[in-house]
Amino acid sequence: MTFLILAAVACVLALIPACLWHRNLLAYVSPPKPGADDDLPAVSVLIPARNEAHSIRAAVAAALASQDVTLEVIVLDDHSEDETASIVRQMAAHDPRVRLETAPALPPGWCGKQHACAVLARLAAHPQLVFVDADVRLALDALARMAAYLRSSGVDLISGVPHQKTGTFAERLVIPLIHFLLLGFLPLHRMRASRHPAYGSGCGQLFMARRDAYEKMGGHAAIRASLHDGLTLPRAFRQEGLMTDICDVTLLATCRMYRGFAELWNGLAKNATEGLAAPATIVPASVLLLGGQVMPVILFAYGLLAPVSTAGRILTCLAVAAAYYPRIGGCLRFEQSWRGALLHPCGVLLLLSIQWYALGRAVMGRPAVWKGRSYAAAPTSGQMGIADGN
Repeated sequence: MTFLILAAVACVLALIPACLWHRNLLAYVSPPKPGADDDLPAVSVLIPARNEAHSIRAAVAAALASQDVTLEVIVLDDHSEDETASIVRQMAAHDPRVRLETAPALPPGWCGKQHACAVLARLAAHPQLVFVDADVRLALDALARMAAYLRSSGVDLISGVPHQKTGTFAERLVIPLIHFLLLGFLPLHRMRASRHPAYGSGCGQLFMARRDAYEKMGGHAAIRASLHDGLTLPRAFRQEGLMTDICDVTLLATCRMYRGFAELWNGLAKNATEGLAAPATIVPASVLLLGGQVMPVILFAYGLLAPVSTAGRILTCLAVAAAYYPRIGGCLRFEQSWRGALLHPCGVLLLLSIQWYALGRAVMGRPAVWKGRSYAAAPTSGQMGIADGN
């Protein structure tokens, strides 16, 4: 009887995100191609860069190759200690669309990235602002299609998860969970029908905003202390009555978010208490993820070794299928790792370990350290989400 109850619970907890994932995939659409008669959008590509010598040249070059847009690319060197500034300076000497600017001193109470983005927005000349991380590579038609989506949807801010490149085993386990959490727990139909901040979500790697709306909501100053703009920036827009949306940019941008286990752990832990690891979120999130993504596999393995009821066996098989359905779908739709999908429960366990570590660090008052800067880890209300890189 106990096994049957556990199997039923696991089945319900696995079916919730699986069903929402299925429905959301139909609504998570790619931006359309612009019409032949559409005016060329004027876009400012804004790249905050701190110690990005290994990636900044490719990021700027990809942006400059954009088609069907009027373009400027502004890179803000945020007190880099490597060759970031000299690389951009060389590129600016050969292309007048590139500008290199230097960040002012970081004011107290600001996160480095949010301050850099706020400075970049003030320097921008065009009515559409694109905030893009230095490790993102835009496709030739990315900006034109995102601008077309921004125009046709009538919203004020859009975002999407670029195709995530993964090189190491740990990356393949955890990074694909970005899509799983986004599409398995955020009802897109409700998000598009409501301005409530709770439905605000995005990916901090890539945003496009209407400049007038951005200025109305206070810009990045509204989230100055945040380390998780993927959640906090859309929420700030919605708090001012503005609309946000997400779209599928898998074919429009690529990103290598982290490189190796240590960078993955520290990178996800730095902003976890603003998302999954917030005190109000982490317990129910752990129950949902452990019960619906890990327990089905444990019960299935137990059922192979011990006699269980037919009903329990059926429910367990259904729970396993529901747990793996989004990961298999992610492999097919977003070109994610099949090895990572096969070990999905291990990825969930690793992700939750990072979240509990981050919460424990915050409770003990230990700061998060990222790119040479320390930030106090302040627990907030939280939401399911892990998609921030820099």
